[in-house]
Amino acid sequence: MLKSFIFNNKPEEDELKERLKVAREKLFQQQARIKEHKLPVLVLMEGWGTAGKGSAIGHIIQNIDPRFFKVAAMAQPTEEEARKPFLYRYFAKLPEAGKFMILDSGWMEEVTRKCLQGDMDKKAYDQRISSIKRFERQLTDNGYLVMKFFCHISEKEQKKRIEGLSMDIDTRWRVDKYDKWQNRHYKKCKEVFQKYMEDTDTPSAPWYIIDSKSKKWAELQILENLTQGIEVALQNKSLAVPLLQNVFPLVNMPRLSEVSLDCFMEERDYEEELSRLQAHLGELHNRLYRKKIPVVIAYEGWDASGKGGNIKRLTRALDPRGYEVHPIASPEPHEKARHYLWRFWTRLPKTGHIAIFDRSWYGRVMVERLEGFCSENDWKRAYNEINEFEKELYDWGAVIIKFWVQIDKDTQLARFNDRQNTPDKQWKITEEDWRNREKWDGYETAVNEMVQKTSTAYAPWYILESVDKKYARIKALKIVIEELEKVLG
Repeated sequence: MLKSFIFNNKPEEDELKERLKVAREKLFQQQARIKEHKLPVLVLMEGWGTAGKGSAIGHIIQNIDPRFFKVAAMAQPTEEEARKPFLYRYFAKLPEAGKFMILDSGWMEEVTRKCLQGDMDKKAYDQRISSIKRFERQLTDNGYLVMKFFCHISEKEQKKRIEGLSMDIDTRWRVDKYDKWQNRHYKKCKEVFQKYMEDTDTPSAPWYIIDSKSKKWAELQILENLTQGIEVALQNKSLAVPLLQNVFPLVNMPRLSEVSLDCFMEERDYEEELSRLQAHLGELHNRLYRKKIPVVIAYEGWDASGKGGNIKRLTRALDPRGYEVHPIASPEPHEKARHYLWRFWTRLPKTGHIAIFDRSWYGRVMVERLEGFCSENDWKRAYNEINEFEKELYDWGAVIIKFWVQIDKDTQLARFNDRQNTPDKQWKITEEDWRNREKWDGYETAVNEMVQKTSTAYAPWYILESVDKKYARIKALKIVIEELEKVLG
């Protein structure tokens, strides 16, 4: 890559001018097709300090309708961002289908800078590389075009630009300490950049090294590669994505029909146990915040199984400043237009806080599967993508707790009728609930497969027997307490 890169002679001025005209027009024409085919395009612009990344972006966007692109300058993570998972701020920037997002630096600079500054050992580096490769592969598997450019200049050229910019009071701000440090340690930086690009160069998201000595020549290289990438992505839009074999350790789980629901609690015992467990959980929450440990709790279950009441008893024990409940309904248009995990990545807690999801990312392999809201390839691929997502959270340091709230068909029918016949509860029952009930067998098949394929050693499923809601609430509290005590010591 960088070591073997040869700075080619740029074309003659007339040829350069003509090719630029053709490339600019091609990108302009491709916009309509990108919008029509709902192709999201993510452009990552990396490179040496003073290599002209900003200038290159400025020229590229002149050929795109302003309504269909955004540009984000990704500085080093803020204190708030540093309390979220590494990939959080990059997932948050994903473009909607049919639009461009152009990042001025990104995950490459964040990782390589930490390496160069001695803030990342080999183990942490290897973990980051795995995260990045999974991230980029998930994006391309889900229909994104990921274009990664590295703007390359020689040591001598960088020094010349730094000196020139520093001499002018109006351009001095464009040179920072890191740019100067890079130039003084050019060979060391080059080695780190080289290794990073070798480690993350993949067929679906390859690196393009751009000779950036000349602004127009750099623009032409980027435009020609970008338009070619768009053309290939549009041609491949309808192709199915290969399914990956699971590589994560799984926990054996029973089928739903094997779970005994003959679990009950006396009212008096329930009240005493509830008070005791809530008090204990409140104490653990304080320690959780002090130790900055994030917690993610996901609730799934049958309609009328008691998820809401279960969550209510759990949150009564928590400091309201340290948790948030996310009720997940059908995705909004701007959510539907992005990677299906986007709306969950953007709701993750910061360290020391708790996020509770009332329904979750598992909708992909249940309702979306059953209702035909995604293709068979999409939901089959999602098992591995979800395991990867949860592994990312686990590696970040999060406690992940997943509940399936289980009842039988007769209990659901009784609760539906109670809701329908009680004025104060009628808002809880909809025609969709009745319609979903008719698909009980299909949902049970989907849930059994979901639980079997996504109950990992680091994020296992827990089944809450909820014919007696009191029993399920106490069991949930005990599980949360047990999992928190494991990490709090």
